[in-house]
Amino acid sequence: MSIILDHVSHVYGNDTTLAVKALDDVSLMIPDGQFIGLIGHTGSGKSTLVQHLNGLIKATGGHIYFNGQDIDDKDYDKRELRSKVGLVFQYPEHQLFEEDVFKDVCFGPKNLGLSRQETELRAYEALKKVGLPDECFYQSPFDLSGGQKRRAAIAGVLAMKPEVLILDEPTAGLDPKGREEILSQIVKLKEESQITIILVSHSMEDVAEYVERILVMNHGKVVYDDVPREVFAHYRELEEMGLAAPQVTYIMHKLKAKGLDVDENATTIKEAADMIARALKG
Repeated sequence: MSIILDHVSHVYGNDTTLAVKALDDVSLMIPDGQFIGLIGHTGSGKSTLVQHLNGLIKATGGHIYFNGQDIDDKDYDKRELRSKVGLVFQYPEHQLFEEDVFKDVCFGPKNLGLSRQETELRAYEALKKVGLPDECFYQSPFDLSGGQKRRAAIAGVLAMKPEVLILDEPTAGLDPKGREEILSQIVKLKEESQITIILVSHSMEDVAEYVERILVMNHGKVVYDDVPREVFAHYRELEEMGLAAPQVTYIMHKLKAKGLDVDENATTIKEAADMIARALKG
């Protein structure tokens, strides 16, 4: 099954003089098991879009379908939707509130009405999946490092066993080591569980390295929807939107201009290194 957005729009302050259109006639399909990157400048509509996917915000126009059901139908169970479409906010402090990490991760499955045994088993499995050390389980979540807080917040969503995991800037504010650890853990989760992952990020390098499809938003619209190399081939247009391509793409363009026989649309370091090696051998 999938998530389908059918001509979805959202206006903040509708019917007021301060109305702002955050989403403008967005139509797209998110199939099961895909790893999607969502990029756009601040105010482009990214956060508004992802908050529609689990019903935190209601569309002012259009329809959203999850597994074939309209999530805004009067009798639709939004509570069940939020257990299936999990959203991890940019700031983990917005999701962490219990006196220790383990209780925090138990909160979601407990509210699903599961037994204590099943709840605690889910919490333990989720914490192990995100790689949080056992000694952190009974610490206050607010005593953790930035990267550990993010792992705990992700675990709290994973314990609900979602079909879709949305991560809003999961590496914001982390040092390079912390960023790599979080992203590697996300990739591992994807490989082990085959869930759909939507990664909202300002890092073009991270998006190019990990996702299989990129959605680019600008002024509330999806302006590009394609594989990374095709999206970043439009780097001039992306720059006009306040975005960019990965640094390696610019390097490849310069090498191509200097006469080296390489594909200037390479997006990852490994891809670029292989092409440069082949060109030098040739």
